[in-house]
Amino acid sequence: MFTYFILYFGLAACALVALAVMIFRIGAALTDCPITGRAARAGALTIVSGFAAIGSGGIILIAAFAMVLVPGLTLAGLMGALGLSLLCLGLGFTQAVASLRDVIAQAAAAVKS
Repeated sequence: MFTYFILYFGLAACALVALAVMIFRIGAALTDCPITGRAARAGALTIVSGFAAIGSGGIILIAAFAMVLVPGLTLAGLMGALGLSLLCLGLGFTQAVASLRDVIAQAAAAVKS
């Protein structure tokens, strides 16, 4: 069972890091604009930090629930927990990118005013 949890945390952490890097790269691509570049950089850093903290907490909570609900965790249980974690991380990624888009839109609107 311990090996399954190590595998779970390794795969979930890789997914978390990959999505966090992608958010940061999207933010870095948006820094080319001279008007909203500073807002994009600050927004991306803040959003990545929040995504990583919330994502890590979600991964740990799902592992704890899996340990309590399925005491003899099998590979099928691991895949279920990993699937739920990745689903939650994907939803968080979608929300993070939408938040970054909102930061850019507000910065652009403030300049137009």
